Amino acid sequence: MERFIVIHYHELGLKKGNRDYFENRLCKNIRVMMAGCGIGEVRRISGRILVELRPDCNLVEIQRRLEKVSGIAYFAEAWECPLSLEALEEKAWDLIGSKAFDSFRVSTRRSDKNFPYTSVQINERIGGTIKQRSGRRVDLEDPQLTCSIEVVDNRALIYVDRRPGIGGLPSSTSGKVVVLLSGGLDSPVAAWKAIKRGCTAVFVHFHSFPYTNKESQEKAKQLAQLLSEYQLRSKLYLVPFAEVQRHIMVETPADTRVILYRRYMLRLAERIALRERARVLVTGDSIGQVASQTIENIDVISRAVQMPILRPVIGDDKIEIVNIARRIGSYDISIQPDQDCCSLFVPKHPETKAHLETVEKSESRLQVEEAMAEAMRTAEVLLQYPVWHDTEARTIPQL
Repeated sequence: MERFIVIHYHELGLKKGNRDYFENRLCKNIRVMMAGCGIGEVRRISGRILVELRPDCNLVEIQRRLEKVSGIAYFAEAWECPLSLEALEEKAWDLIGSKAFDSFRVSTRRSDKNFPYTSVQINERIGGTIKQRSGRRVDLEDPQLTCSIEVVDNRALIYVDRRPGIGGLPSSTSGKVVVLLSGGLDSPVAAWKAIKRGCTAVFVHFHSFPYTNKESQEKAKQLAQLLSEYQLRSKLYLVPFAEVQRHIMVETPADTRVILYRRYMLRLAERIALRERARVLVTGDSIGQVASQTIENIDVISRAVQMPILRPVIGDDKIEIVNIARRIGSYDISIQPDQDCCSLFVPKHPETKAHLETVEKSESRLQVEEAMAEAMRTAEVLLQYPVWHDTEARTIPQL
């Protein structure tokens, strides 16, 4: 019997006139992400995607990568079975006969109405066989094991172990964004949330080398590489910010220093976004997390640019952000100690309720245009790839 991965999605099925576009993009993303894993054809069938598994496939790696493909609700290793109740009985028992469970159910979805038996009839027949052979009880509400059967396109697919995907929309279906990526916990989670919604993220990291060490840059590289597992590759700008900071420190009051840092970071990020043809910026701001993220300060900082700013974790508390960071793998990187550029020349008592007029008056004294131009000119631009790609991967097309 042929073996497949059967993939289900949720939001894509609601796209109506654009559904073909989203499904085709998801198929393309899966093909690219599964390179080297031993898969065959990837195709759409009646509200599902089938990935053909070759005999020599690396199933563990396939499953690991599929868990990071946005747009997938869940997936499972499935076997094709002849369209007969007898064949379904035998294959179902083959799959679950050696498993330990106290309760079970059979769940059938019959998209192909040419098969003469209804979903309820299939459930009753297969469920009765399993109950008789195993002696285990049927539990339709909270079973320990579910045997799933899908009758679709003149075939039956049967599987037991279902794995969750991350949901969302397929990568590269929602446009390009520029993410301000620090080495902390919040911005990688914000980036991941944007990627999950189909955005292609370009990362910008500001550093103060040589006034600080290079640890924050190394963390940014690691985070960009990690996040590239969700979009195949990531472009990372490492932007020197120390000279701009020096002007701000010398020429403006100490209490608004951090606000000015962030306003000029946004301005530089906006220039990069225009270069990259991105239409929005993304930050890891969360209300009240730090002094610069009060409502008043967020308002003043945002007015430095005309481009829209998305803040995917704006309402999340630290526990929620940490939980996502652990889930996506960024937590262990983010907690490594480093010297963040915003920690340089920071006053003891930063402003928490800034006034736009006061900040703009301070900026009017600054002569930083040359420093900003130099930061753009000397920014290092890297392409980061998932760890499972070798050096040859740099020829693989972007999603």
